[in-house]
Amino acid sequence: MFWHLNKILMKSQAAPECQRCAFREHSLFKNCQHDELLEMNENKCFHTYKKGQVIFHEGNRPFGLFCVFDGKVKISRLNSEGKEQIIRLAKSGDTLGYRSLIENTKYTASAVALDDTQACFLPATDFNSLIDSNVKVANDLMKMLAKALGESQERMIHMAMKPVRERLAEALLLLKATYHKTELADLFSIAISREDLAAIVGTAKETVIRFLSEFKEEGIVSSHGSTITILKPDRLLKISQLYD
Repeated sequence: MFWHLNKILMKSQAAPECQRCAFREHSLFKNCQHDELLEMNENKCFHTYKKGQVIFHEGNRPFGLFCVFDGKVKISRLNSEGKEQIIRLAKSGDTLGYRSLIENTKYTASAVALDDTQACFLPATDFNSLIDSNVKVANDLMKMLAKALGESQERMIHMAMKPVRERLAEALLLLKATYHKTELADLFSIAISREDLAAIVGTAKETVIRFLSEFKEEGIVSSHGSTITILKPDRLLKISQLYD
């Protein structure tokens, strides 16, 4: 455990400055004062994770808050059958582990890098001090918790009510909504393993492959290796809403 903590706390000369972070305006820290950002920048740590590397483990205790600077992260847990369920996707500017940190409980899920990822780590004492002193940040945190709860409840309903084909369409649209950089291309493409896609949908890998083949035959998506390209997002939207 201490080896893992020391690994987290490694400093890097390439660490971005909090006050100049390109993603701050879309993060939990958008309402921080300049002096608070300077203090965070002094106390935070910066770390790089390779694709597939665990950022934190389900069942471990949190020592601070993670904020994604670059890359893609999945937050997942094992169900009663020992199968992985991806419950959230994170991108640049998103925070990780905040619920367990403020509740002072063990992580209820694991965070794993979907590709090479860089993240900042703010120790718990600094985060708690910020929440105590900045009402706007505390309010933003409460809003974030409420939004996460609502999304979790909606996901549970969809998992129970929607057929797999509709859930797959919804999962592809979720990936697009989370990671599409419109300034780079009109079409959205993402490299994702079929195992991870199945863990988002909540089904077997073989089932995902079968329905992806149907989508390809219908001209809705194309694929090359692990990369999926969405060709007709409007069709996916209609499919995803069939049982709403």
